[in-house]
Amino acid sequence: MTKEPDVKSQNPPLPKDSDTVSTGKPSREQAEEAVRTLLRWAGDDPDREGLVGTPDRVVRSYEEFFAGYDLDPVEMLARTFEETDGYDEMVILRDIRLESHCEHHMVPIIGKCHVAYLPDRRVVGISKLARVVEVFAKRLQIQEKLTAQIANTINDVLQPKGVAVIIEAAHQCMTTRGIHKPGVTMVTSRMLGVFRDNPATRKEFMSLIQGQHSVGLSNA
Repeated sequence: MTKEPDVKSQNPPLPKDSDTVSTGKPSREQAEEAVRTLLRWAGDDPDREGLVGTPDRVVRSYEEFFAGYDLDPVEMLARTFEETDGYDEMVILRDIRLESHCEHHMVPIIGKCHVAYLPDRRVVGISKLARVVEVFAKRLQIQEKLTAQIANTINDVLQPKGVAVIIEAAHQCMTTRGIHKPGVTMVTSRMLGVFRDNPATRKEFMSLIQGQHSVGLSNA
């Protein structure tokens, strides 16, 4: 019997997000009981007046902190625009506020993210770039993975000539515990396409995110 050749699509599906877990999610009541257990473990009484509402408040705050698990960053980039009048320079969104949580200690990671891409005919609304950052940040993270996820998703969906992402952030897992070194900032970057291959393009991006004077803006 002759084996039929495999037929492959010219546009294979994007890989599924490995951070999305769809099995075994506890109920809200179970989550609140877990908070009560932690309060007792810490040495306090979850039934005293000041703590009686804490389990509910913690669970509601977790719904905000980790809302990214319920959102699809690929879908956010799906709507693009071709009417650019031939614009072919880089698009940069600078100083995006970033709030995430360390997956090792579940304490905050606070910083900012710079995102750039060099369009190939199509552009996306700038708010969508910020939303992609937000979706991945609102999950348990390490900064290296967060940086790569943002850049890879923009690159896979928009298929531009290049993508650059830089994150500068402080990690409370080392500023408020452990080694106790406040004022330390971690910097990670992910350069794809022309931002990786062309030193001049990478240098231009770096100069544009360093300060307002670099793009001719004034504080006045």
